Amino acid sequence: MTGHTEVVVIGGGYAGVMAANRLTRRDDVTVTLINPRPDFVHRIRLHQLVAGSDDAVVDYREVLADGVRLVVDTVTRIDAAGRGVALATGGTVGYDYLVYAVGSGSADPSVPGAAEFAYPIAGLEEAQRLRPVLDAAPASAAVTVVGAGPTGIETAAELAEQGRAVTLVCGGVLGPYLHPRGRRSVAGRLAALGVTVLEGAGTEVTAVTRDAVRLGDGREVPSHVTIWTAGFGVPDLAARSALSTDALGRLLTDETLTSVDDVRIVAAGDSAAPSNLPLRMSCQAAMPLGARAADTVLSRIAGERPATLNQSFAAQCLSLGRGAGIFQFANRSDVAVWFNIDGRLGAKVKETVCTGVVKHLADEAREPGGYSLHRIPGGAARRRRLEAERGGVLAAS
Repeated sequence: MTGHTEVVVIGGGYAGVMAANRLTRRDDVTVTLINPRPDFVHRIRLHQLVAGSDDAVVDYREVLADGVRLVVDTVTRIDAAGRGVALATGGTVGYDYLVYAVGSGSADPSVPGAAEFAYPIAGLEEAQRLRPVLDAAPASAAVTVVGAGPTGIETAAELAEQGRAVTLVCGGVLGPYLHPRGRRSVAGRLAALGVTVLEGAGTEVTAVTRDAVRLGDGREVPSHVTIWTAGFGVPDLAARSALSTDALGRLLTDETLTSVDDVRIVAAGDSAAPSNLPLRMSCQAAMPLGARAADTVLSRIAGERPATLNQSFAAQCLSLGRGAGIFQFANRSDVAVWFNIDGRLGAKVKETVCTGVVKHLADEAREPGGYSLHRIPGGAARRRRLEAERGGVLAAS
């Protein structure tokens, strides 16, 4: 392709910012980032916002390249045929290429009463809404956290460390991702903080009321404040725009992250489903996916064949209050192994990761093209194995 190229990035989270920054490598590319908020949300700190130890917000000037135009608005529809996006405030923005990085949020809970009486915290506004509710609640008030994934565990620990009476309802296994050894470490820390952990059969939530949570085995857990961290959903923008999606609503792409419907639309982050084999929702996946999406666009602009997805994982880290944490190592297939770092050192490692994420974005803003974690070998072989297990063939790239 010759001449000037307009690229629009929808979504200013980890994937979107990484992609936007990387796209500024070419002087003949204009990058527009459309995001509904004027600030970057550091989502892996939202549990700290709930507890009052961080605001989970970073000024875009710290992480976004000077050459990226920020439009604070919401995209209501993608017109793939006309190569434009409609904005909530009116008008449209045209593009030559589009990076779809709308991220994820709270899933609509199907449990009776959950939408009315429980507080989700997957988004900034949700966490900000919960904070004054907790401030107004008596220190002895029962707090129930539903969901024992990373967000649930971190939120329960953070609040218990402040002296709150917290019950963590797992609905199954505590920290399903964790190795049994790591799980024992997490359980020990939660017990030391005074968290009541309800796990195993019968702990699925069947109803939420104003002052209680009901479980599948018939128990009723008193709850002055119920926090809902079970499950994630994605915006329905792709589906509303008549683009192909998976069952959850993620944009279906091939292994170059290109939409199966349109070669000029590329997806990244939690809202992407490459070959209908989406990666684990996390900033650990989102930033490399953002870099890969940008590289796909840049390759097409240069008339080159884009490289395919090659994404490896190394670990999952959790904070367990301000005084402890765990860094759970994994193999390249994202399966937890026996080794972990926990305790105070685990907390320091987790904090290093949180600050390092922002540094990665800031470094890419200053020197676009410097990020290289999406090129670590090993991920492509794993994806081929996954596809073979499903009896299919990876989408042509």
